[in-house]
Amino acid sequence: VQLAESGGGSVRAGGSLRLSCSAAGDNYRRSYVGWFRQAPGKEHEGISCIIPDGERAYYADSVKGRFTVYRDNWKKTGTLQMDSLKPEDNAMYYCAAREWTLGDSCSFSGAFWKDWGQGTQVTVSP
Repeated sequence: VQLAESGGGSVRAGGSLRLSCSAAGDNYRRSYVGWFRQAPGKEHEGISCIIPDGERAYYADSVKGRFTVYRDNWKKTGTLQMDSLKPEDNAMYYCAAREWTLGDSCSFSGAFWKDWGQGTQVTVSP
């Protein structure tokens, strides 16, 4: 699956942004979609994962209650709605995909994911 993020930008603390992840390829509907971020000087952080049918999503504690992920398998898109943004959310954001196989479940480990987008920058000012 080929992935491309869009929607990053600059916003003041408390504001919202919506990131999109557009996919190309036949396996998207059978794939998990994950969202990650990396801030300068910090480790890569998994923040969300949504299962292939979109019925369940998981969130890191750092974003739980503020971020919402969903997907449209017909349009082959994923969306990360980010509300109540904080300066500590400053980072490059990436979407990732991995085709489902028996025994898989969502993971925030970078090693789990096969395909990655190029990233989009999110800047939150105080």
